Order: sequence, then C-alpha cells, then structure tokens
Amino acid sequence: MLKTGSEHLRQLRDGRVVYIGAEKVDDITTHPAFRNAARTVAAIYDMKAADSRFCFQEQDEKYSAYFLRAKTREDLEKRTQLHQAIARMSHGLLGRSPDHVSSFVTGMAMNAPVFGKFEDNLLKYYEHMRREDVYGVYAVIPPQAARNPEFYQKQNLPIPTLRVVREDDDGVVISGMKMLATGAVFANEIWIGNLIPLAPNQLPESITCAIAVNAPGVTLWSRKPFERHAQSEFDSPLTWRFDESDSMVMCDEVKVPWEKVFVHMDAVLAREIYIKTPGHCYGNHQSNVRFHAKMRLIVGLASRIAQASGAHEIPAVREVLGRFAALEAALGGMIAGQIQDAEDWPQGWKTFNRRYMYAALNWCTESHSQIIDALRELCGGGIFQMPADISVMHEPKLKAQFEAYWQTPQLGAAERMKLYKLAWDLIGSEFAGRHLQYEKFYAGASFIVRNHNFREAPWDGFHKVVDDLMGSYGIPAH
Repeated sequence: MLKTGSEHLRQLRDGRVVYIGAEKVDDITTHPAFRNAARTVAAIYDMKAADSRFCFQEQDEKYSAYFLRAKTREDLEKRTQLHQAIARMSHGLLGRSPDHVSSFVTGMAMNAPVFGKFEDNLLKYYEHMRREDVYGVYAVIPPQAARNPEFYQKQNLPIPTLRVVREDDDGVVISGMKMLATGAVFANEIWIGNLIPLAPNQLPESITCAIAVNAPGVTLWSRKPFERHAQSEFDSPLTWRFDESDSMVMCDEVKVPWEKVFVHMDAVLAREIYIKTPGHCYGNHQSNVRFHAKMRLIVGLASRIAQASGAHEIPAVREVLGRFAALEAALGGMIAGQIQDAEDWPQGWKTFNRRYMYAALNWCTESHSQIIDALRELCGGGIFQMPADISVMHEPKLKAQFEAYWQTPQLGAAERMKLYKLAWDLIGSEFAGRHLQYEKFYAGASFIVRNHNFREAPWDGFHKVVDDLMGSYGIPAH
C-alpha cells in the first residue's frame, strides 16, 4: 500500500517512549521538539502517494519505488527518481529519510540466500516493509568506549552493548544500547545490526533483527532537539523543519520473535549481509543522491550571498562560485555513472555501480567541511550585522530604522536578513554543527569508507596496466 502523511502521523501516536533528558515525550507529533519534523516526514508520504512516478505495481498492489528490486537500468532510474524527489523536498538535510533503510532491506532481498537459515525471515520482512510502507531506521553500531566486554565483566557491571541475553521458544530477548538511531522518533521500526567487525567471542552481540519503536522495553534517548529552540521559521528555516533527531536505543529485556531475527550467533555473517548483497550499495546510493540535493542548496546559496553584496562581480569570487558549480556537477556525474555503468549482480538483478557509489561516498564525507568553510568565507561578517531576530519588524520605529539602514542596492533589509538567517542555519547554528559532524561519520569513519573503496577496486586490472607497460621494453643492449 501507499501510506499517506496523516496515516503515518497516526502511527506515531503509538505509546513509544522517548526521553529528552528526564522529560518523557507523550506525543512527538505535537511536542515542540519534534512536531515540525514529523510534518516534514508526513509531507514525504503525501508527495510520493500522489505521484504515480514514485511507485511500482505488482499483482494489483502499489508499492513505493524505493522497494523496487531492479532488473533493468530503467528500474534503477525509477528508484533514483524517487530518491531525488525526497532529497529535494528536504534539501538533502534528512539523512535517514524513509527511503534509506528501505533501500538496504530491498538490496538484501535481492540475495537473500546469504542469510542462510534466516533467508525466509528476511524475505518476509521485506514483504512486510513494502506492503505496510514501513519507515525503518537503523542502529548498527555499539556505543563508543563500550566495546570491550571484559572491563564490565571484571567490574561486575552490565555490558552496555546490545546483546542477546536469553533464547525462548518464541524468540530471543535483547538488552543493552545501540547507536545511533537517526530519525527513530519519526519511524515505525528499527533495524538492529552490526556494520563494524565483531570479535569471534562476541556472538551474543551479532544479533540482527527488527523491533517496533513502541515495543515494550524500548526507549529512545534523544540528543538535544534543536527544533525546540527555533524561535520562528524565518529565523531558523532549516532547524524549524528538518531536525531529524538522533537517539540512543535502549533495550531492556525486549522480546524479538524469531520471524524478526535475521542473523544470530554469527559474528562474520552479521557484517557480510550488507556487502554480499546489494543492500549497502542501494542504501548508500540514496546517501549520494541526498548529498547532491544538499550541494544544490549550497551552490545556490553561495551565489545568492555573493549577489547580495555585489561581490559576484569580483573575479576571485566568481572563481569560488565556479568551483562550487564544478563540485556539484562532479557529484552529479558520479551518481549518473552509477546507473550508466550499472552491474548485473546478483544474477538476474541490476545494482548501481559499486565502485562509483563508494567513490562518491568518499567524496561526500571528505568534502563537506571544506565546502561549508568556503561558504562561510563568502558570508564574511554579514551574518553578524543582522538583528537578533525578525521581531524588529513588529516595532514601528525599529522597523523604519532597520529598513532604512540595512538595505543594500541589491536587497531590501528583510530579504537580506532572511538570506543571511538561512545561511547561518546551514553553516553556524547548532543544527549546522550537527550536520558538520554527521556528514563526516554517517557512513562510518573515513578509514571504513576508504576500505570499501579498496575492497571494490580492480587491483588485478591496475597491476596489469603497470606490468604490461614494463613488459613492453627490456634491458637496453650495450
């Protein structure tokens, strides 16, 4: 089915337990820390339900296009078209929008035998997700500084890392923490897994499963919500709408039925399910598309900032803008190439070109901070010339002075302030600071991303180029 926004909001009123510090949130759809972002997610559901381009049909049932298992290049294009529409709605600021984890599970369902005895569970879960239009997020990393169980055992302390603590006839029981469930407060279900290697003795931690956000024993511990402190949409236009939230997932004796278990007591398979299926590629193609939408915002904003001061006429500034445009086009080319040079893998299916996807992923995680810093230089001190907030327009004397003294030949005072408030929300606010950190680590630490690139590189081909060249000449005769 194709869910509507109002249906999704109703599903979020399900008794889930969310904490902001010691405050328990009763209804995230009305709470000032989450309500606007919840409406943004609802708008995504309304958008894709209203446009036939964003769904596909099987046996008289319509499903969201990000659940499409591609068999042709056209199928890949259809998937990307929906990723682009969602990313442009959110300007690339929702890293874990509903199409992210759904793409992981869809890719896994294209090579389900990798899951061994849990193959049927995975396929049934994929069917469940697409049939119910489930918004899934994931928590797939153990908490920092809690990855050595011996320390806790010696101190007679509970091991923080989420693990299986008991097996029953009807499922397993899990307890502990996982990080970092971005978007979980707005989602239906959480995929619990492991994206980093586990030691051979960490079999209880190898559990991969799905749990409902409102399952008994599940609590979400939210980081500080930035939306709550946004005074108005004018003053904080991005924070106001796109604070997707990040939460630690705490499980206290949570029962997971066997049909929702996908890996158990297998430290190697817990990580291989992402790489030996198209799951990691499908999910991170969405990440590439999402970042491209953000680049479009950055490039447009950089140009408008330059125009606002007349600096766009300066050759050095035009050079910076040209570099921004080139970077945006380069990323767009890498994304298009993932479809143009798509792989026939696994047999019978189409997958985005993995090398190009990982190259783009590395480009995004490496480049964001430098790009934002260049935008910061374009803004200069203009941001701090603005009044504290737009309330100056509500007091006649202040309004008259503001409009007279803050206008420029290029822009009126209010429009200029609006532009700089938008820029600050992208480069300097708490929301912006979170994005600086997020863009560095959403795909893992830099060495993890580069190891993906190392793994996928055709080293035999590279070596052959060198060996063939060296073989084409010999030791010169005297």
